[in-house]
Amino acid sequence: MMNDHYTLYGAPVSLYTGKARSYLRSQGIPFVEVSPGSDRYLNEIVPTVGRWIIPCMETPDGTIIQDGADIIDHFERGPGQHLRKSSAYPESPLLLAVAHVFELFGGEGLLRPAMHYRWNFDEQNLAFIASEFALTMPQELSAEQAEKMFLHSSGRMRKAATVFGVTPESQPLIETAFHEWLDLFNAHLVNHPYLLGNRPTIGDYGLIAAMWAHLYRDPAPSMLIKQRAPRVGRWVERMTTTERYQHEYVGDDDELISDDKLPATLVAMMRYVSEEYLPEISAHVEVANQWLAEHPEIEAGTNGLDDPATRGLTGGRGLIAGGAATFAWRSIELTTSVMPYRFWLMQRLQDDLATASDGQVVKVREVFAEAGIDALLDLRTIRRVERSGHLEVWGPLL
Repeated sequence: MMNDHYTLYGAPVSLYTGKARSYLRSQGIPFVEVSPGSDRYLNEIVPTVGRWIIPCMETPDGTIIQDGADIIDHFERGPGQHLRKSSAYPESPLLLAVAHVFELFGGEGLLRPAMHYRWNFDEQNLAFIASEFALTMPQELSAEQAEKMFLHSSGRMRKAATVFGVTPESQPLIETAFHEWLDLFNAHLVNHPYLLGNRPTIGDYGLIAAMWAHLYRDPAPSMLIKQRAPRVGRWVERMTTTERYQHEYVGDDDELISDDKLPATLVAMMRYVSEEYLPEISAHVEVANQWLAEHPEIEAGTNGLDDPATRGLTGGRGLIAGGAATFAWRSIELTTSVMPYRFWLMQRLQDDLATASDGQVVKVREVFAEAGIDALLDLRTIRRVERSGHLEVWGPLL
């Protein structure tokens, strides 16, 4: 199918669509967003990518790209480079490494507050969410059919919330943790319109995923952000427009911060990621390595499971799939689903750092050690995660 524009298959209510949409909007790339309930998505896109998943993008020449990072890289490192205004990838190896940390944390480490604030505040949220979910459904459904489909979908997502560690025991701690995150981010935004300076990077695009769809648009957390961290709210709004929207900042250039000495507010945010997410991703790598060691027969280029669309290590499919890892988090233990996609995001950080000079690597390690997150640079699964045919698969044994 040939178009004269890019088509983004996604939804306002979708966390991961937010990453791709924010990039397209802020870069001024013309696109049309189409519901995943459309006939073309259901009959053409889903069979092509092998599963119902958003976002997907169709290029003007009919190429299908699935996943926010791959969509961004089409314009950053692929044939669409001429359309972007500025690169999302800093030239400085240190700033690039920091940006990748927040890309990983934004899409994966903020899932607990995203799921908690969406599904545990029905009085404030439910009518809004039901209306939003209706936008993802086939338009020919009757009101009764749409309601039944929403109850099924929302039931799955409520179960998924528990798989991400949202439990009655963890909920008060999730709220405390999110308040801390808002305070740290709000403090950083006093002097910087974006994470690393005067333009968004891959770190901002990672963070906007959870911060837009779930945590800013849903009524309950939206009010919290506006009352507690208004600068974070304005950052969210900046991330969804081509206009600079920098009323409170001096200067109109696109320069990033210097990598000579990172702002203390940014180091504090990195330290928060270390405390909040490093134990989880470390436990996931350990479980994955044990699982891989127990399954040496897995062929490279497959996920080793009966269903190629399965996102976790074992059993099930979709968001509720996967083996589980248990780790200490704040004052309790959490058990969450292990999904290889997270390792693929982590590899993006490690692969880019591998191209830096020895001196630059030393500098990155020093800064990461100061923030207590240097262990992330050395976490490895014994087989790399690759993306092939729009799916996550295992590479050869290392």
